[in-house]
Amino acid sequence: MIREFEPVVFTVDLPQYGLVAGDVGTIADIHPSGKAYEVEVFRVDGSTYDVVTVQEGQIRPATKNEVTHARTIAPTESTAQG
Repeated sequence: MIREFEPVVFTVDLPQYGLVAGDVGTIADIHPSGKAYEVEVFRVDGSTYDVVTVQEGQIRPATKNEVTHARTIAPTESTAQG
């Protein structure tokens, strides 16, 4: 079960948000149905890149045996202000 504030990994590309499978985010909110989530994605400086709504099959919990990976994004890819 995925919980609020837990790190998650995207399992699919979300090109509308500039996100790719393997990107990491944090659960910001769980919809009442428990089948959709608001996921906040951060830049490496800690600022918010975006907050996106996803379905349960589009993310999975991160595990302790994984590390994050940095990649460059175009400034216009984000829908968040910053």
